[in-house]
Amino acid sequence: MSHDAQVYVRSQTEFDYIKQKRKKDMRNQVTTFGIMIFLTLISFTAVAAGFSVYLIVPVILLLAAIQVVLQLYYFMHMSEKNHQVVAFFLYSAVLLAFTFILTFLTIIWWG
Repeated sequence: MSHDAQVYVRSQTEFDYIKQKRKKDMRNQVTTFGIMIFLTLISFTAVAAGFSVYLIVPVILLLAAIQVVLQLYYFMHMSEKNHQVVAFFLYSAVLLAFTFILTFLTIIWWG
């Protein structure tokens, strides 16, 4: 039982291009990871320093939103091509969740 197997051998130019692209991707991921660690340290420092809760909560939520965006674009590869449909549904869900939370916070605040 034999199968027709095609073997594709990459040229040196293709190999160099792929190697350079992977190196760039790894550099972006390591840099993003460092930024997220730094944002986490800022959050912990703000809490440990004993700042007002009214200052800490919005700052931590902002830093968390930045981390979510960084994780989606670099670790979940949303910055690559052919992710438009997934990105559309993801952003639609975020918009729906934001509207839902804002609606109920408004009802609770003025209710």
